[in-house]
Amino acid sequence: MKTRFAAPPRAEIDPAVFARPPLAHWSEFDELLRGPEWPGIAALAARATCVPGAPRFVAQTPALLRDGLHYEDRIAVRGEIATRECNWHDLLNALVWLRYPVLKRALNARQTAEIAAMGPKRRSRAQCALTHFDEAGVVVVLRDYDLLAPWDAHEWTRLFRDDAAAWLDGRIDVAVFGHALLEHALKPHQLVVGKAIVVLAPPGADLDAAIDRVARSVGAGEILLDPQELRPLPLSGIPGWHADSTAPDFYESAPCFRPLRTGRRYPPALRL
Repeated sequence: MKTRFAAPPRAEIDPAVFARPPLAHWSEFDELLRGPEWPGIAALAARATCVPGAPRFVAQTPALLRDGLHYEDRIAVRGEIATRECNWHDLLNALVWLRYPVLKRALNARQTAEIAAMGPKRRSRAQCALTHFDEAGVVVVLRDYDLLAPWDAHEWTRLFRDDAAAWLDGRIDVAVFGHALLEHALKPHQLVVGKAIVVLAPPGADLDAAIDRVARSVGAGEILLDPQELRPLPLSGIPGWHADSTAPDFYESAPCFRPLRTGRRYPPALRL
């Protein structure tokens, strides 16, 4: 039986995790992440007032839940995100909303449409795909198209070690979107695997443009119709993202680097 991930208590977080990606990429929220005290709902709400398209963060209480609304419907109908206080998962979800509200809104709109079609007790393949991306999603901008072949073949040593320079010189760029990924990164030796949407882009193309491209495709129902669309990307393999990535046998022995399953094929990448 798989054990549900439990984030460390706030007081026991190793400060080193905030200096290493992916959490290092969220430094604009340092006071919310690193402070000795949990930020309250009011602190998140104050941040949201400065972000166009951001919803209202409200405390998840028994009284709130008595409205009978589905979590996603509450966002769509009332513009409210039920948020548990003193909870890493919900805090990190709030930060993703603050940074990527357009993409979050697109996912919410698709989820509510699926709930209306399927009812509250069944889940479609699209709902599973949307949830997987919301929790563990990564947007990858690929400016060197030759890197897609070793990735699709799960040739991890070639992708991460042989082509290590590509992760540093701008040929490939990663935006971690899934808040569960960020939560897992709170444990310094956790092996983290993202579920990626790939955007092929010319040199110099902006990462934000790729995020917008993904948001439009999600909103239009062009992608995230099935979980099998998502490419696994072991984020721990990116140079500098995991303390053990320089170990000689890391890419051959760490369990996050799985071989390609027989018959597994990935869909074409999006293009800017």
